Amino acid sequence: MKELLEFMTKSLVEKADEVTVTAVESDGETIFQIQTAESDIGRVIGKQGRIIKAIRTVAKAAAIKEGIKIRVDVVE
Repeated sequence: MKELLEFMTKSLVEKADEVTVTAVESDGETIFQIQTAESDIGRVIGKQGRIIKAIRTVAKAAAIKEGIKIRVDVVE
């Protein structure tokens, strides 16, 4: 799952080497935190949040297949 999020995010940004995805376990849920260069945050979020919504949709579909509960956040 982490690799999937890294691949999608690195495909969107200009500074791919600054993308990090960390996983945190909390209350039976895995929270994936995506961190990018400050100049690339807008590329990950997209207009009206459309890009991050699409990333979350793909990630949740993959999580259902694996049988886990996840959440995806963008952190600064």
